[in-house]
Amino acid sequence: MKNFTLVLFFLTSFFSSAQIRGKVVNKNNEPLPFVSIYLENSLKGTTTNDNGFYELPTSKKGKQTVVFQFLGFKTVKKEVTINQFPFELNIKMAEEEKLLEEVTVSSTENPANVIIRKVIASKEKNTNKSGKYKADFYSRGLFKIKNAPKKILGQEIGDLGGGLDSTRSGIIYLSETISKIWYQKRPKNFKEVIVASKVSGQDNGISFNRAADVNFNLYKNLVPVADTDIFSPISNYTFSYYKFKLIGTFYDENGKLISKIKIIPRRENDRVFGGHIYIVEDDWAIYGADLTITGAQINNPAIDVLHIKQNYNYEPKSGIWALLLQTIDFKVGFLGFNIDGRFSASYSNYNFSPEFNTETFGKEILSFNDNATKKDSVYWNELRSVPLTLEEQKDYVVKDSIKVVRKSKKYLDSVDTRSNKLKILSPILGYTYRNSYDKWSLNFNGFIESIRFNTVQGFNFNPELSYYKRVNDKGNVWSLSGSINYGFSDEKFRPVVSFYKKWNNIDKPRLSISAGNKLSQFDERNPVSNLNNTIYSLMFKENFAKFFSKSFASVSFSQELYPGIQFFSSAEYADRRPVVNTTDYSFFNRDGTFEANNPINPISNTASFTKHRIIKTQIATTINFGSKYISYPDSRFTVRNNAFPTLTLGYRKTFGSENSEFHSDLLFSRLTQYLSLGNLGDFDYNLRGGIFLEQKNIPFMDFYHPLANEIDLAPSDRLSSFFIMPYYDFSTNDSYAEMHVQHNFKGFLLNKIPLINKLNFHTVIGAKGYFSGGRKPYSEYSIGLDNIGWGKWRFLRFDFVQSNFNGVKENRFLFGISLFD
Repeated sequence: MKNFTLVLFFLTSFFSSAQIRGKVVNKNNEPLPFVSIYLENSLKGTTTNDNGFYELPTSKKGKQTVVFQFLGFKTVKKEVTINQFPFELNIKMAEEEKLLEEVTVSSTENPANVIIRKVIASKEKNTNKSGKYKADFYSRGLFKIKNAPKKILGQEIGDLGGGLDSTRSGIIYLSETISKIWYQKRPKNFKEVIVASKVSGQDNGISFNRAADVNFNLYKNLVPVADTDIFSPISNYTFSYYKFKLIGTFYDENGKLISKIKIIPRRENDRVFGGHIYIVEDDWAIYGADLTITGAQINNPAIDVLHIKQNYNYEPKSGIWALLLQTIDFKVGFLGFNIDGRFSASYSNYNFSPEFNTETFGKEILSFNDNATKKDSVYWNELRSVPLTLEEQKDYVVKDSIKVVRKSKKYLDSVDTRSNKLKILSPILGYTYRNSYDKWSLNFNGFIESIRFNTVQGFNFNPELSYYKRVNDKGNVWSLSGSINYGFSDEKFRPVVSFYKKWNNIDKPRLSISAGNKLSQFDERNPVSNLNNTIYSLMFKENFAKFFSKSFASVSFSQELYPGIQFFSSAEYADRRPVVNTTDYSFFNRDGTFEANNPINPISNTASFTKHRIIKTQIATTINFGSKYISYPDSRFTVRNNAFPTLTLGYRKTFGSENSEFHSDLLFSRLTQYLSLGNLGDFDYNLRGGIFLEQKNIPFMDFYHPLANEIDLAPSDRLSSFFIMPYYDFSTNDSYAEMHVQHNFKGFLLNKIPLINKLNFHTVIGAKGYFSGGRKPYSEYSIGLDNIGWGKWRFLRFDFVQSNFNGVKENRFLFGISLFD
């Protein structure tokens, strides 16, 4: 009886709001998903769902012509007479291949190339026609998994929100978005307002389905797909990346000749699509696209293949071919997961003559209407442009029921009881105790993570206990942590306690307070990680990190003053004392000796500074010029505009010491930018400079220290660090400037060389310079290969670097990863 009631509910919700409704199938009576359906001479329509069902809202009775369009199939125009609603109209569509006219290819000129050239020549004209518009947008996201593993890296993953059946298969993500969008070509503007948004089994209802994220505009030279710019098949330089073949032609329902053209990548490893594009004769506009791209081509190893389909429709009044439907299908294989996903999007109710004013567009490019995430099923059934399948309807009902149960204290306590059990290795690997209902947790980092080695302390460990509390879901959180560092060689305890508070996710005010005693590197940016220092000290007898001891109390505060403008401030009182090596131990080279813990004179055991007390304060602001922002119900995020740089300005002052010579004033700045240069690749620069208002004999840790590197691995931030500069050799208490530039040609160079192009390596060149008062400049030049790896896994990079200082050159090879470059 319960199952019958559930099915009855599904059928009622499906048919109650339908006007013209039915099912679309192929010749074998198999359902056709995502067929475009609209009334003739209009851009108001809908699409079929995964099971071929559709609902086309209309209040007009009498004669109407309904059009069914689907790439690969002959367009169907059906004239019907409607006397009452709902009106049922089922359609069977024939495959396009039987209707294609054979094309004879000229021996002198490829007809597909001629068509593509005409499309490129007409891009400006066609995009100007739709240079501004308003439209309604609907999108649905669906992820399905098959045979999900029970554990990943030894950790149980549960039932993924309740979407798995007995075979651990089912829907793990289902979402919908209804929004209104505004677009303007010149000046370039885009705005989206979410009218309704929901996610199956979640309270906040905020989906991933933004119109801006699926704006795969093939008329642009580069199409952003998964954070990678892909060359459009109708880009201005398309013939360097594609070959084309005319498969055939046919006439659409308006009597316009459509050419089907196969897209053939010249090199399979380029950032290119495969598949087909359909072009309208005379208009030289896109009629449709059926494209594929692999995970290797978009540098995303988790994705096997991504499939994009676009359907356009003609609006006679404006002469515009407008995008009506887009689907994005993908397959993901990663850590035992096998996921099939789809994002479908439909556009309707276009207005190509909107009245825009100065208030239409602003810095806010995405926002939510009030209660957009709280709409009930009645609302969705009335406005949803694509009907849900029975499987999707069941997922909503089941997960909404599960959600209520899993929010209860009884359920959350039962889950915590299982996960909070102590294990034999918990003290070694770490342990977390959670209270999910009251939203707090207690974490111990474990002894393995705590063990380190340096020449001042010898082996030392740093166990840490932290408490985290989430006050609400709007970003109000706080935490309290404490650690006790103990060195086995110097036999000293160094405790530190810290407090952190964030009030919200809108302007993100953050407060941090710390106090205690610890060892600090002279460069507070910690150029040598604890792990690298431990390895090089024990294995190669190289103690690159240099330390001093400080007892301190510090406070810092930051806040976003306005979207794109961030404010930072800090103050610290510190009692600083020099420390020396207390051990000469290493695994190898027992007869050798370590450098002294003195960055100024590493062969001297004397102290590098005089112990003192001092107060250090700092304020800074970062401005992302031209940035805009997106607003979620409880959060806000800045969207950078790469056409403009990011500027940081700051001032640091030290005072309060008994010796006034230790006091200093530093003005500093930084300018960074990332630029995409189309088929030429990506260019980045990072400029930094500063000036001490008065040159004095200040403590060495208050000097400016350029980020150096002496290990054989490339630094994690290549655009801020020097590759092979010695640590602390170029520290200064005078004016300074540094420059870092890098250009990644992607495949522009190597993909033109036969055989080499099959490796899909990327050429990267760079230059770095450092200038400080009273000394000659230091420079580095590099050339490297990026995107090294196997198959889709390409995250390695190899660089040859040459430095030059005072006429002395040094050459080195560096190896590293490039995941975050």
